[in-house]
Amino acid sequence: MRWFLRGLLLVVILLIGSVLHYNLPQTDVVRIVGAGTKRIDFGENSFFWSAPESGMASEGMTRDVFFIETIRPNGKPMVYRNEDTAWGWPPYFKFNSFDLQALSSSMNSTAENPKWVAVKHYGWRNEFFSIFPNAISIRPVAGPDVSIFPWAAISILIALALLLILIWRMFARFRERVIDPMSDRVTDRIDEIDARADAARARAGSRWQRFKARFKN
Repeated sequence: MRWFLRGLLLVVILLIGSVLHYNLPQTDVVRIVGAGTKRIDFGENSFFWSAPESGMASEGMTRDVFFIETIRPNGKPMVYRNEDTAWGWPPYFKFNSFDLQALSSSMNSTAENPKWVAVKHYGWRNEFFSIFPNAISIRPVAGPDVSIFPWAAISILIALALLLILIWRMFARFRERVIDPMSDRVTDRIDEIDARADAARARAGSRWQRFKARFKN
């Protein structure tokens, strides 16, 4: 049973960690080499795609999606999708996918004359499931070796930790004021019932002893 509980706890931790890793903002330093639109037929991976752009009508499981093609400093490619999050999840309230696409097109560069940019995004890149991270913002940087501290992700984690502490303290106070007194009353009531039952058994035993004594006489 102990190993089962440990395994269950590990699964919960991995699940929470995966959700945070997918939704928290990350920043990559890359070089943009292309920006375009592709018609996507959504299937089992539709969960990892956003809703249609704000103000646009949905066409069911097929629509045009913006993509930003980039090259990392190590020469490996990275492709981002560019979709509005609007009022949905995760709550980045992104409504400027068209403006971001125009900006990314203006920052195209070649290997001979590179222009390095920092792409803030969330999500994962998985070629097997055709999953792409969603670009949130783009800004130019001095070079490929620029170090970017994850202020946004750390701020969100701190806010979540403070929220959990607040919820825990509220629950502790609720337990102290409501649950514990109620539990004490229930315990006292059970003890009282047990005491009455013991007394009743004692009286019944005494009467039985007197009855047997009379019968013997």
